[in-house]
Amino acid sequence: MVSGNNAWRGQGVEALAAGNWTLDTWTWQRTGLLMWHQSDLWFSINSFYDAGTGQQQCWYVNFQLPYRRTALGFDTFDLFLDLVVTPDLTQWKWKDEDEYAQARRVGVVTDAIHHRVEHAREQALSMIRSYHGPFRPDRRRPVWSPDPSWSLPDLPRGVLHTP
Repeated sequence: MVSGNNAWRGQGVEALAAGNWTLDTWTWQRTGLLMWHQSDLWFSINSFYDAGTGQQQCWYVNFQLPYRRTALGFDTFDLFLDLVVTPDLTQWKWKDEDEYAQARRVGVVTDAIHHRVEHAREQALSMIRSYHGPFRPDRRRPVWSPDPSWSLPDLPRGVLHTP
């Protein structure tokens, strides 16, 4: 769904519920991003960085279905709800709760999924409060970054076609 356009985002939830959607290409811009995924969690933890300075802008907890490995990498499904956290972990705010509620109303987020998300909310907050996982002080700065001379990879042929 188009980020930053609330009218389109609302229509996107309805279209998704109706099965009227397609995959498309999109190039990440403006920030650096380091993602932390664990296969049994209903969220990923992302760290956004200023692309020019490398300064961390925020932590971003993205609620999603646990990922599953595929021949091309891994697949997941965004569950609309996000948690934005300050770099020092002292403040956070929920994001897109309206979209999440709409997804529940139209059946994209079922009651069973909702119960898992509620548990995941508490799990993510617990990790933040206890400095667990990537929030540990010794892990807060990335230890890896891509070689600046690397070019952007091309997606494999057929990757945007769903079965």
